[in-house]
Amino acid sequence: MNSVNKLILLAAIGTIFAGCAAPKLNTGGTKVRVLTPEEVTSCRELGKTTSSVMNSVVGIDRAEESIAEELETLSRNSAANLGGDTIVPLTVVENGQRTFLVYKCIDPYN
Repeated sequence: MNSVNKLILLAAIGTIFAGCAAPKLNTGGTKVRVLTPEEVTSCRELGKTTSSVMNSVVGIDRAEESIAEELETLSRNSAANLGGDTIVPLTVVENGQRTFLVYKCIDPYN
């Protein structure tokens, strides 16, 4: 493979992976906790949020742990936008998607 083809290949790979950057917690998302159903009995349910990410890149399956972490990050950000401070997983990760229940636990009725 000549140097021009190598350069094109490297640029293509870089572009693919740049589009796959892991999501970051926003300011509100940093304040959202992940709890179990047993821990939210005194909280007010605000709704649901479903997040999705790519579960494979160029036909290669991504690590399940990375997918789960990214879904949690996106859901924490979404919960903050809904006025929530807590999320609880409702479904398992499937095809790069997961649904969480959103709660307000700190001062839930104000």
